[in-house]
Amino acid sequence: MAETEITRRELIFETFPVGPLQCNCCIVGDPVSKKAIVVDPGGDAEKILQTLQRHELQLVEIIHTHAHLDHILAAGELKSATGASIHLHKEDKMLWDMLEQQCEAFNVPYTPLPAPDYWIEDDQCFACSGVAIHTPGHTPGSVSFWFEESKLLVAGDTLFKRSIGRTDFPGGDFATIEKSIKERLYCLADDVQVITGHGPATTIGEEKYENPFVSV
Repeated sequence: MAETEITRRELIFETFPVGPLQCNCCIVGDPVSKKAIVVDPGGDAEKILQTLQRHELQLVEIIHTHAHLDHILAAGELKSATGASIHLHKEDKMLWDMLEQQCEAFNVPYTPLPAPDYWIEDDQCFACSGVAIHTPGHTPGSVSFWFEESKLLVAGDTLFKRSIGRTDFPGGDFATIEKSIKERLYCLADDVQVITGHGPATTIGEEKYENPFVSV
């Protein structure tokens, strides 16, 4: 996915691919308070820190859509550099604790991570008006993050452009991800922009009517 920079309704939003599997990392900032969150720091911590500095933002929360290695690898470096807290849904604790095995399976260098500071709850509010939506199926603890005022959804690996997250990994389940998408995401307005975990952005409307895996 090419780098995307958006300023909508005064929300600073920038997303770019990071890490060995090119996960889309998102930086969301409040231009008034200068507080920011980072979603899915899957690698390239220095690039993330430089982007925060360019926007003159203070990182306060590091939040994760799920705990697959390509979405979490730089969390420890960011926490060490900024003091920001790490957030994860508790249902993905097992995957977080299995990072070394995940890295071995994908032949990715392993660096230990600190434990998450807080467990994400469904409908929990974060900085920059973000709200967590528990969307299990790709993993048991998969979460999407909704920024209502900006009509932006960070969907992680739950929903892709014309595709959905894999359900053949441990903890994945097709019926569960289908329910999450239909009942939690497709209820959003058609013009909501969806930032996916990998690859290009899309909209809720496009996926509702054109996604071959889950449609209405």
